[in-house]
Amino acid sequence: MSDSLYDRLGGHDSIAAVARTVFENHVKNPLIKTRYANSDPEQVIQKVTEFMCAGFGGTEQYTGENMLAAHTGMNISETEFNTVVDDVLAALETHNVAQREKDEILCALWSMRPEIVHV
Repeated sequence: MSDSLYDRLGGHDSIAAVARTVFENHVKNPLIKTRYANSDPEQVIQKVTEFMCAGFGGTEQYTGENMLAAHTGMNISETEFNTVVDDVLAALETHNVAQREKDEILCALWSMRPEIVHV
């Protein structure tokens, strides 16, 4: 049996580092940075870390809202969603994540699209 995505990514600390880079990419990206203008960076990074750790097979508990509840009323566009995906992939590149793991994460992101875009 192969290791979980969580283990293959290096566990909590490695995933937290990716989450931090994702946030940094988002706040520098002119297409979506205004979405994060009034956010608490450490809280966002913590929730994203929890979400990824729990979803990737770790023992951490995600304490945030589900994707639909978190994004309802935000009217996130296709362009914004694609930009977020691009920022995540760039963060994975920064952290030298292998192609197999990038593909799995990309599939996970796309599976959440209906709960995020135009809700």
